Amino acid sequence: MAISERPAGSLWAEYDPGPEYPSLHEDVRADVAVVGGGIAGLSTAWELVRAGRQVVLVEADRIARGVTGHTSAKVSALQGTAYSRIRSTRGPDAARLYADSQADAVRHVAAVAQQLGVDCDLGHVPACTYVTRRAQADRMCREAEAAAEAGLAVSLLRNVDLPVPAAAAVRLDDQVQFHPRKYLLALAADFVRRGGTIVERTRVTGLDEGDPCRLTTSAGRTVDARDVVVCTHYPIFDRALLFTRLEPVREVVVAGPLPPGGAEPVGMLLTEEQGTRSVRTAPHESHGRMLVVTGEKFTPGDPKDAGAAAHFDRLEHWAKQHFGDFAVTHRWATQDAFSTDHVPYVGRLHPLTRRVHVATGFGGWGMSGGVMAGRLLAEQLTGGSSPWAGLYDPVRLHPSDAPNAMRLWAKTAKHLVGDRLPGGHADSVDDIPPGGGAVVRGSHGGLHAVHRDASGRLHRLSARCTHLGCIVHFNDAETAWECPCHGSRFDVDGEVLQGPAVRPLEQRNGEDTD
Repeated sequence: MAISERPAGSLWAEYDPGPEYPSLHEDVRADVAVVGGGIAGLSTAWELVRAGRQVVLVEADRIARGVTGHTSAKVSALQGTAYSRIRSTRGPDAARLYADSQADAVRHVAAVAQQLGVDCDLGHVPACTYVTRRAQADRMCREAEAAAEAGLAVSLLRNVDLPVPAAAAVRLDDQVQFHPRKYLLALAADFVRRGGTIVERTRVTGLDEGDPCRLTTSAGRTVDARDVVVCTHYPIFDRALLFTRLEPVREVVVAGPLPPGGAEPVGMLLTEEQGTRSVRTAPHESHGRMLVVTGEKFTPGDPKDAGAAAHFDRLEHWAKQHFGDFAVTHRWATQDAFSTDHVPYVGRLHPLTRRVHVATGFGGWGMSGGVMAGRLLAEQLTGGSSPWAGLYDPVRLHPSDAPNAMRLWAKTAKHLVGDRLPGGHADSVDDIPPGGGAVVRGSHGGLHAVHRDASGRLHRLSARCTHLGCIVHFNDAETAWECPCHGSRFDVDGEVLQGPAVRPLEQRNGEDTD
């Protein structure tokens, strides 16, 4: 395959799409219903069916193609400066439990891949967190100390030999990188062989927490189950008010052949500087060894942001700066939810339920976090206990959460009110170029989300996100409408691309009063 002038999408999405699983065409019952077919949902479903439970997994689109299909696919217990942050907010015992659970997930991925006999390009490599400036070297000292205290066999490197400038680094050996879709499609196939049921292209739209629980769906059919697990990246049900403790963050990814003669990164490299720079390599049938670079954190749909296209440009420029004649063949974006105390939420959805569970808030580390969540939730739903349950309990409240929670409240309130004020919108649809989009105020005061396609046809929608009513904004690089409050994403015809919204944007062929 020749290098295209127009980069392809996700590197992982090129892999065989796998078998098509049916949509929901009749009401079904199960012991457990899992909502979401990414790594957290599939891992949970597989662990439960192995334990003898009857499980149905419901996915709004195709399994392993959402957030998981757009990850950088690193499975590591070393996660930037996680341990110094957790130690400062939750204490050293919490950091130790976090290290134990994440290291267990790394080992489990390798063991499951071997058990299933799947070739998922799995490699055992070191993970390395680094800083570029000597003035920041103390951060690596603190992280090395916190990670070692938590039980990880890390090394602090002061004389660093990396293909990128580094003043100091923390290294942890024997971590894992892999092809996420190859791994998860094998997991899904084994899940079905063991009696599990997968339903695709069926969006869950409602939950009744009765006995049994009942899920309503876009197909007009229901799923009854004793227990429900919500693994939709950002929870689609707000009854736990987790949206007040979760922040959506988007990052872009560029990939291309490793330049001939260039220095190949040994393992997985990460710096939290410059809005994150993460580097790994991966095999490719046509291009040989691929360089995969991730970074440029930003809030989806933020009207004050320069736009996703600018983030792609900056990341590509950085890669060319440090890896020579680097040509981008693939580029895509990914999204995750960050918790206020840097620890995911895995467990009961809210204090009054015993039957509804959730897994979210992986903070950019969804591969190890999703596997960990599957193991933890399977323990809880089969009557077992886990030493990690208290750490990840979504019901937890901690004083350290308060400042970040208040910041998220203020940010949401600002968008709810400020994005409706005059100014900041296009004056007329005539100002929208082909391929572009803008929020336009109609003559009756309503806000319309308007996209002009390449042929010049206008696609006019309500600009109010169907989750909680924030105003969406246009992502030029991905041709999508995004909500800056909680990260919901919609295509140009209003269909949901990513939750927590479960209903499409309303069509606006005429005027409205939104």
